[in-house]
Amino acid sequence: MNASAGSPTASLPSDPLWPRAGGWPAPSGHVDVALVGVPTHRTSISATNAHETPDAVRAMLPRYSEFTHSGGRELTFADCGNLVDPDGDEQGAIERIAAVDAELLIALGGDNAATVSTALGRWGARIGTAGLVTLDAHYDLRDGVSNGSPVRRLIEAGLDGTRVVQVGISDFANSAEYAARARDFGITVILRDELARRPIADCMAEALEIAGAAGGPIHVDLDVDVCDRSVAPACPASVPGGISAFELRTAARIAGEHRQVESIDLTEVDATADTADARTVRLVALCVLEATAGVRHRLGASAT
Repeated sequence: MNASAGSPTASLPSDPLWPRAGGWPAPSGHVDVALVGVPTHRTSISATNAHETPDAVRAMLPRYSEFTHSGGRELTFADCGNLVDPDGDEQGAIERIAAVDAELLIALGGDNAATVSTALGRWGARIGTAGLVTLDAHYDLRDGVSNGSPVRRLIEAGLDGTRVVQVGISDFANSAEYAARARDFGITVILRDELARRPIADCMAEALEIAGAAGGPIHVDLDVDVCDRSVAPACPASVPGGISAFELRTAARIAGEHRQVESIDLTEVDATADTADARTVRLVALCVLEATAGVRHRLGASAT
């Protein structure tokens, strides 16, 4: 891994009563939450500079605090920097992810190819009991190796398709063939239309119950292109009519709170294509913080 970006706080006002998020140290032993950049981009179906996004998110974190009104236990953090060439050396990326000692690992993509190395690195030999939840407009069941194939590749690596739940799958962004493939694999699909009738919290509860049915580790893939294009313009494949920023943030917090969730990734954002107000990168940074808020409650509850 290389070093993370330098301090982004120099131009921000300083207030000792308003500590800023981010600026987490390098790892030294077990931590509650570890951040790692997985800058995959070379196999993307749509041209992208998604490899620029991990450091852009790091630079955005200090614009926010870690405080939440819901409280919870104080956490220890580490920033493991960015993996070097995760596209060209996927096995090396898996091994480096596996070496991270944290209650929850948050991977910053990169395109959706980052899901493969992150999930396999965290699961290891436990893949037979593992589960996967994706928030994504797309099935990601394509043939070959690309950002459109991670779910298929994980199932072929040993993940049981009946413990895969895909939330937010959209019309006009998929095909009948891949919908049939999802059914053949036994994947539970919660369509975007259903999210218009059901709260995201209910859908996440169902998804995590299914994914965790065997008692193993769960990976949650937050593909930001599940969101409406107005809040995620830096996602090449986001469409008008996706879910709201608040729904994605809610899903991130719920995932962080669940005891079986050992890793979360945030993918498919090209920071170089964002709007002037950096709304997509801001959303990713807030999802990182929502996940940490969930871990505060997870560990606080386990201590009582």
